[in-house]
Amino acid sequence: MSSAVTNGIHPKLKGNRAQAIVDAAYAGKYAIAAICVYNLEGIIATVRAAEAKRSPALIQLFPWSIEYADGLLLHAAAEAASKATVPVAVHMDHAQSPEIIRRAADLGGFDGIMVDMSHYEKEENMRLSKELVAYCNDRGIIAEVEPGRINGVEDGIADTVGMEEVLTTPEQAEEFVNLGIHWLAPAIGNVHGKYGPSGPQLDFPRLERIAASVGDRVRLVLHGAHEEYFQEELMQKCIAAGVSKININGHVNNVYTKVGAELTGKVGLTTVIEEQTKAMQKIIEENMDWLMSSGKA
Repeated sequence: MSSAVTNGIHPKLKGNRAQAIVDAAYAGKYAIAAICVYNLEGIIATVRAAEAKRSPALIQLFPWSIEYADGLLLHAAAEAASKATVPVAVHMDHAQSPEIIRRAADLGGFDGIMVDMSHYEKEENMRLSKELVAYCNDRGIIAEVEPGRINGVEDGIADTVGMEEVLTTPEQAEEFVNLGIHWLAPAIGNVHGKYGPSGPQLDFPRLERIAASVGDRVRLVLHGAHEEYFQEELMQKCIAAGVSKININGHVNNVYTKVGAELTGKVGLTTVIEEQTKAMQKIIEENMDWLMSSGKA
């Protein structure tokens, strides 16, 4: 049975680290780098970058991390976050089935989970989202949702190719806010993975309307920040339009594989791992500067 919500605040969510980190970014007009990680090196690089820049941060895991390693990577991330000398929280990105959401929530260690039912039609999306948001909240976990549908394909996310892109409206955003969510990832022309030849065609007026409609009650999240286009200028334009959390994936993880390919067989394995971690940390620090979160911890 769900715990009673008093004064609009679920009692299990008091002191939630992820919520506090992103709420502070909203108030301070900067954004949080949510680093998508797949291994221990990514966890360590994220925390080291956060501490070096005195920046809050989010460690983001995909459902793959649970399917691959059950709770091992999650619990390493949770321990690293709790030991950090700056605010760091752990979030699950794009949890796309009721089963994985319940399993992840029950493991303990997540501060937030993205309840992504966007591959369902709207009515089923709403029904499942309401049920799963409540399940997370009852376990002290905040929830992120995606109204509309962000197209494209990215490692760790189900392919939506062939499904119609659905851009978020302020009315849709309002419906999802009423489910008790905390973060909202609008579809505004952003895509997962690589953009087409013309690059991102973001609908900033739409984003600003959504922010004006619901931005005082939930934090807005940007997906699809491909490193080819999303650097200081475009990221700060998104922040000015109301975004408080930006997911960072390819740039960080591509340098991991690049350094590994360059050094494997030439130096010892521990040196390879250390150099991969340093390279990831450098990219994360750069993104924190662009997002203006450096020095905010």
